[in-house]
Parts: sequence; structure tokens; C-alpha cells
Amino acid sequence: MARAVNEWLWQHEFWLPPGITWEDMQESEDVHYPQPRHLLLVIPFALILVGIRYTFERAIALPLSRKLGVRDKQRPKAQPNHVLETFYRTRCKTPGEDELLRLAKQCDLPARKVERWFRRRRNTDRPSLSKKFCEACWRFTFYVISFFTGLAVLYDKPWLWDQRECWTGYPQQPLQPTVFWYYLLELSFYWSLVFTLPFDVKRKDFKEQIVHHAATIFLISYSYCSNYIRIGSVVMVIHDASDCFLEPTKIFNYMKWKKTCDSLFMIFSAIFLISRLVIFPYTVLYNTYYYSMEIFQPFSGYYFVNALLITLQLLHIFWSCLIIHMVYRFIVHGTMEKDMRSDTEESDNDEEKEKMKEKERNRITYFSNITSNNYIQRNGSEPLNNRTHLTNGHIKER
Repeated sequence: MARAVNEWLWQHEFWLPPGITWEDMQESEDVHYPQPRHLLLVIPFALILVGIRYTFERAIALPLSRKLGVRDKQRPKAQPNHVLETFYRTRCKTPGEDELLRLAKQCDLPARKVERWFRRRRNTDRPSLSKKFCEACWRFTFYVISFFTGLAVLYDKPWLWDQRECWTGYPQQPLQPTVFWYYLLELSFYWSLVFTLPFDVKRKDFKEQIVHHAATIFLISYSYCSNYIRIGSVVMVIHDASDCFLEPTKIFNYMKWKKTCDSLFMIFSAIFLISRLVIFPYTVLYNTYYYSMEIFQPFSGYYFVNALLITLQLLHIFWSCLIIHMVYRFIVHGTMEKDMRSDTEESDNDEEKEKMKEKERNRITYFSNITSNNYIQRNGSEPLNNRTHLTNGHIKER
């Protein structure tokens, strides 16, 4: 069964243009082509990157965050409550008003305290500022290394400057060692992100991030097996260009260097919008859709690669809308809105609002009592709290 599936999966019609078979892609002493078995190296390299990341965050990023003044907020912990904890884990983390009232009755607690318990419990699960800082430092370090590695590998390659060169001699384009290691580095990194996905900071675009990682892994893997190496290397360099500015923007935001953060974000926005909405469609999408047809006829790989590239472009448009909205608010209102993908804490704002409302109610009650007493005293009577009511409705002086 497994052998039959393997033979069906690796049919040359799925991976190579018409008229080309796997026999035409056999390696020799002088010429090397991408081989699917090379991708087995990705998993151990991804695990090595996970170990390097863990060491980097603990030994470098975390001490650096303390030196730069990044401090975690003191979060009040929710009191142990079996009923509420069970509901939180199995049912819902943000119960509605009816559920809050039902839980309050079940626990014999005021609804306000139950609401506060869920707010504090949610904040307990949110990542700390130092964790966000360490993650941003790691990604910034990798993206800088990856981007400059890509430039060093591709700067003298003709296909970086002339899009038609991506298809010269395709698919029998020899694999150069530097390009192979660049591919292995990028694919290992995205697999490492998949491995650490349950432990990384979860943002509001978590589902879009999963789609992005899956599309990227499929695209890099398929482009390697079908020898779309040239166009794949261009895609990776374009993506790393803007990511090099996104992560330091986050870092300075966590450090509360507002002006530096705003300046970097504007630079990142310009590079992202130009690279993802202008350069990527022309250099990559138009290239794979139109120029490639000058060399070979459409086949399964042609449609599959273009479908993955269009998926990436749709994600680019989604994130570009968020970025444009943030830039618009910055230009109009003069303040940079927080990252809309981030899940902000509730405790500070909500607790403060709650305390302010309580103080306001106490102040109104106190003012009302004073006003009422003064009014009664001006009319020649003592305050009601100094008199005693009898059962027959008459008042007896104390």
C-alpha cells in the first residue's frame, strides 16, 4: 500500500514539465540536481534551530531585556476556584452575561467578582513582555542573517536581475551548493516555527499565520523537488527584506522608545507595501504565470506553485490593509495604534475603570448624604439617621 502511494505521488507528471522524467534529473559527478531525499535533512536542522533559539533567548535575549529596562507587569492572580477553572478550560474563556450570572449563583459570589476572576485568569495565560521581547530578538537575528545570506548567495546570479533567467534550461538547472544551504536554512527555520507554534506568542492573526507557514513550507518544499530553485530563492529574499524591520519595531515598542518605534514602523510599512504589493506581483507572480510559459507548457506543478503564490499574495493584501490602517491613524491622529494583531491585557484598563467607577459612586453617595442632611437642618429638623421609626409610622426623637 505504502509503495503504491509512493509511486503515485512521485509520478513525474506531477513535478516536471511534459517530456521530462526523473531519469533526466539524475545526478552525476559534475552536475547535481535537487533530489527529494535531501529534504529529510530539514527535520534535524529544524530541531537544531529550536535548540539554538532556546539557548539564545535564555542566555542573550532575556538578560538583554533586563538591561534595556523591559519589565513584566505584576498581574494579580485569580483565586483558586474549581468551578470557574473547569468552565474556563472546557467551555469558554470569555463567558457572556447570562453565563456570568449563572456561575456567580453557582459559586455564591457577586457577578462582578466572577467577571474579575475570568479577566485575571485570561491575563495569566497571556505572554509576558519579556517573552515577547525574546521572541522578537530571535526572529530579528534570524531574519537579518537570512536576508544578508540570501543577498550574498544571489547577488551575482543572473536570475536575480533578469526574471527570464529563472527559466533558462528549466528544469535541468544544476543546483549550486550555496543555494542548497540557503534553501535548507530557510525551510528549517519555518519548520522550527511550526514546532514551537503552541508555545509562541499567539496574536489575533494566529490562523493566518498557520496558513502562511503551511503555504511557505509547501512552496519551498515543492519548489525544491521540482527545481523551482531560482524563483523560490527570489521569493525568500523579498520576504526577508521587510521582516528585518518588523521585529526591531516590536523590540523598541517593548522598550517604550516611542519615537524610534514609530520611525521604524513607517520604514517597515514602506518596504512591506513596496516589496509585497509591487515587487512580488511583478517579479514573482507575473514571472511564474507568464514568462515560464515561454519555456514549457502548463502542467500540475505550474498550477500548484501559482496557487501557493497567490495564497501568499492574499495574505500580503490582508496584512497590508492592517498596516495601511495603522499608518492612516498615525498620520491623522499623530499617534501610532498598537499592533492590532496583539492580544492586549485587560487588567490595567478594566481594573482602573472599575476602581474609578466605585470611587465615583462613593463620591456621589457621600455628596448626596451631605446635601440631604444640610437641607433637613436648614428646615429646622435633624437628619433622619438621628431619629428612630416606630411601627405605627410616627417618629420618636432619640
